[in-house]
Amino acid sequence: MSLNRVVVTGLSAITPIGRDLESSWTNLVAGVSGIGPITQFDTTEHATSIAGEVKDFDPDAYGVPFKAAKRMDRFCQLAVAAGNLLFEHTGWTIPEDEEERVGCILGCGLGGLQTIETYHAKLLEQGPKRVSPFMIPVLISNMAPGQIAIFSKARGPNLVTTSACASGTHGIGTAYSEIRLGRADAMITGGVEATITPLAVAGFNALKALSTRNDDPAHASRPFDRDRDGFVIGEGCGLLLLESLDHAKARGATILAEVVGYGASSDAYHMTAPPEDGRGMALAMRAALREAGVAPEAVEHINAHATSTELNDSCETKAIKAVFGDHARKLAITANKSMIGHLLGAAGGVEAVFSVLSLSRGVLPGTINLDNPGEGCDLDYMADGSRERQVEYVLSNSFGFGGTNGCLLFKRYQD
Repeated sequence: MSLNRVVVTGLSAITPIGRDLESSWTNLVAGVSGIGPITQFDTTEHATSIAGEVKDFDPDAYGVPFKAAKRMDRFCQLAVAAGNLLFEHTGWTIPEDEEERVGCILGCGLGGLQTIETYHAKLLEQGPKRVSPFMIPVLISNMAPGQIAIFSKARGPNLVTTSACASGTHGIGTAYSEIRLGRADAMITGGVEATITPLAVAGFNALKALSTRNDDPAHASRPFDRDRDGFVIGEGCGLLLLESLDHAKARGATILAEVVGYGASSDAYHMTAPPEDGRGMALAMRAALREAGVAPEAVEHINAHATSTELNDSCETKAIKAVFGDHARKLAITANKSMIGHLLGAAGGVEAVFSVLSLSRGVLPGTINLDNPGEGCDLDYMADGSRERQVEYVLSNSFGFGGTNGCLLFKRYQD
């Protein structure tokens, strides 16, 4: 069968370093940290009191009416707000006769954890009659793409991918596949998460996964650095509008990049730890390159998963070396999480947005807080800052608990 080419025609982002796409990108390129003290709850008894919060988020400012926002968890508010920004960026409204050919697939790792915590406390303190009838529809993860569809009238495939920190990348890969196979003409896709909550922070602290550098938030997220002590939890949303090339050209859309490869794999190894050689990560990277028919030597830039944890950073480095061989030392590798923290299910979405911008604008964002590379972390992680450089391909990596891996390969668009 004939497979469609898939292109990116729209982007949006709401992140710890910006309330929209442009401010997020400007601060990323400038090396601005979005990490600070947690304001959403009292952290007195928590080992970690810092996070990458979206500052001063007001759904109404993004066209989400108060009445509608009241019936959404924060993750859903972020998704709908980013969806509205996405259509502003594209300048496109879905025509009525195309609604069933446009879908929405988002990645979300934990969904409405804030709502669960709120109503669990209410149940214990006030009894079952005080639990709202809206609790379940507010907290379920698939309500994010569902609400975006309600606002945009996208009646095509609508679902959520939940695969821990690879959720956003798997969501984009699934949406790409829908268009490539001809099941849809356009897809709204990406990742969203908002779980800076007492239970999430306590849970990740129990795993010894979070940084406790509370007295120096801006320098707490330190991918590949010798002194890294865990990741910094973040929140936000990053969305892309994908279209078949024919559909995009027919409507005169501005094409920002092309999606040419998607790879997914499993470590089949451990609940939370990757194998030391990073072989599962390598499998996903190779799969993305293989689907695109691209030699490893053609890739010049990687947007690394780079969580700022000892295991992930060293294993990802080993996996990159295994896939790219001697060429690994020529790769410019960036770690967005050094500035925005780890957005969990939203990470792949936001980092895919930044990867597309790197291609379309000819700028590769640097990595901050990398002062002394950790053992085995000896590649070019762009610790010297952002670089103006036009590249042809960008590989975006995402890896999650459960040993789940996803990689996307983007190409600079050429007709």
